Amino acid sequence: MKFLFTTLITILLGVFSLHAQNKVSVQIHANRLTDTSGILTIQLKSSDSTAFFAAEQTANNNPFTSQLHLSGIDSQMVVLNKVKTLGTPIVQKDASGNTLTLYTDSVTFIYPLHLTKDSITLKGSFVWLGKKGDDYPSNEEKVKVLIPEASSNTITDNASDGKQKSLWSIFLLTFGAGLLAIITPCVFPLIPVTVSFFLKRSKSRAEGVRNAVWYSISIIAIYTIPTLLLTLIFGDTILYTISTAAITNLFFFAIFIVFAISFFGAFELNLPSSWANKADQKAGKGGLIGIFFMALTLVIVSFSCTGPIVGTLLGQTSTKGVGIAPVLGMLGFGVGLALPFSLFAFFPSMLSALPKSGGWLNSVKVVFGFIELALALKFLSNVDLIYHWHLLNRDVFLVLWIVVFFLMGMYLLGKLKFSHDSDLPYLTVPRLFFAIITFSFALYLVPGLWGASLQPLSGFIPPATTQDFNLDNLKYKIDDLKGASFHSYNTGGNQPLPPKKYTDRLEVPFGLTAYFDLDEGMAAAKILKKPIMLDFTGHSCPNCRKMEEQVWKNPEVLDRIKNNFVLVSLYVDESTELPLNEQVTLPNGDKLTTVGEKNLNYEVTKFGLNAQPLYMFLDLDGEPLSDIKYGYDPDVTKFIQHLDAVKQAFEKKMQ
Repeated sequence: MKFLFTTLITILLGVFSLHAQNKVSVQIHANRLTDTSGILTIQLKSSDSTAFFAAEQTANNNPFTSQLHLSGIDSQMVVLNKVKTLGTPIVQKDASGNTLTLYTDSVTFIYPLHLTKDSITLKGSFVWLGKKGDDYPSNEEKVKVLIPEASSNTITDNASDGKQKSLWSIFLLTFGAGLLAIITPCVFPLIPVTVSFFLKRSKSRAEGVRNAVWYSISIIAIYTIPTLLLTLIFGDTILYTISTAAITNLFFFAIFIVFAISFFGAFELNLPSSWANKADQKAGKGGLIGIFFMALTLVIVSFSCTGPIVGTLLGQTSTKGVGIAPVLGMLGFGVGLALPFSLFAFFPSMLSALPKSGGWLNSVKVVFGFIELALALKFLSNVDLIYHWHLLNRDVFLVLWIVVFFLMGMYLLGKLKFSHDSDLPYLTVPRLFFAIITFSFALYLVPGLWGASLQPLSGFIPPATTQDFNLDNLKYKIDDLKGASFHSYNTGGNQPLPPKKYTDRLEVPFGLTAYFDLDEGMAAAKILKKPIMLDFTGHSCPNCRKMEEQVWKNPEVLDRIKNNFVLVSLYVDESTELPLNEQVTLPNGDKLTTVGEKNLNYEVTKFGLNAQPLYMFLDLDGEPLSDIKYGYDPDVTKFIQHLDAVKQAFEKKMQ
């Protein structure tokens, strides 16, 4: 009977396999994680609502499974009975009353691999089985993937990939900011005057274009070279160190408040006039040197408009943890600001299409003032988190932002008027659309007052742990009451001591239990016989909050962190003083007196990196389980794969 049933299933699979090929996409790839371990990933996606059966290799007598078959010696490298399945499971009953577990629309199977250091090509087949209504589509997919030999180049360092993506995003962001600075009242009126000056004074059009291009290059150099020199002289982490310090964030807050008040028209903020006069005298000498000083004059006289934008960009790019980021940021800003001067020199007829200067320029300036006010609160929030003042908890911060952007929307509608504003006889279409966007953003913030995650803003607003009333965290608190957040296995009945140090001022989200001292965490890990997950983080680290909201919060990630690891969160900017017996004097004479200084020193000396977030995994001897320095990466699947790989490496060590 069993043979007849299996034969019937095989016939059905053959009937529907050809049709299924066009409806299901299959991606197969393998990655080497260490010299001796890796993963084979098979991802199925359906475009016609086909659900997929799991790859339960242990159920040999169950025909309702997907099957991986590798040929020859390759079959000894894959751990079939430890396959991980990522997807959304559903439970159904078939016509015979059997319970079927399926995964809707898409599913990913991750097979652990035992590898040697040599290059190898895995060959074989993967037979997937699905269900759509009463049909059971299936197909056999060829498996042929190359895994390169182990070397320093084949170890996937997540930080490298993250840095590459981050640098591109930084350049594009700052380039856009440079273009935005063009429409400020300090820069926009100078574009037609400057371009016409070059074209009319030059002996030929080619010379005029050349002078305009040199003028643009000079602007780029003026913004980029000082930042580059600063990083070359003091090291590529100097701006990162400065930007994450409490005193720097407090300074930025004060500066941005002053900028905002200036943009609202209370006073004009300019650099000393003697600087502009001297630069203008040099510019009058002509030649390439004279053009360079013309560019310097523009930078100086436009400081009241571009200064806040430059300050914002330096503050944000410096906190990325990538040494070259501030330099690239200033390069992008300079290119964006300088581009129109060359573009209009090449196409002078486009000058006539520019809108005339007028009251709209002052409106742009006032709008920037509201944005500067919102950013000033961000910097004050960083200081508030570092010193635990609890003045700007998440709900208070959101209320202030809602008010700021509501008032900005009212201004755009003409309901607010400042001293330098022109009369607004009617509402223009652009102002209407900008007002709609502003009011929509303010309304988007409102659910955050009750705990909504607001993921796109997770790097800007304070963490949810600072909010007293948070409906989103209620389910995690219920789990805590049930005792589900801290349990052990294979501990011989021993329970580790709960976290004690710094728990009065530090906490982690989503009901997780974390230690904030490495020694405490290591003692707990030895009792629980679990690996340690080191979380190097910071109060003023926007990417840390993004990882928590976008990756940690995923149920599969959260379950793995909670049950498979002992979480140790080390804040590198925590201002709490260390007890005298824990303070350390380094060989160079520097003294570590705060918790943050101690944690940062450990990160740099142990792992050779000063960047947050950084996730490292340790065995019970305090040694790394992986060479991968895992930084900011919002890819949930990749993080799950990494967690599974280091867990597997730990279990292998414990055998």
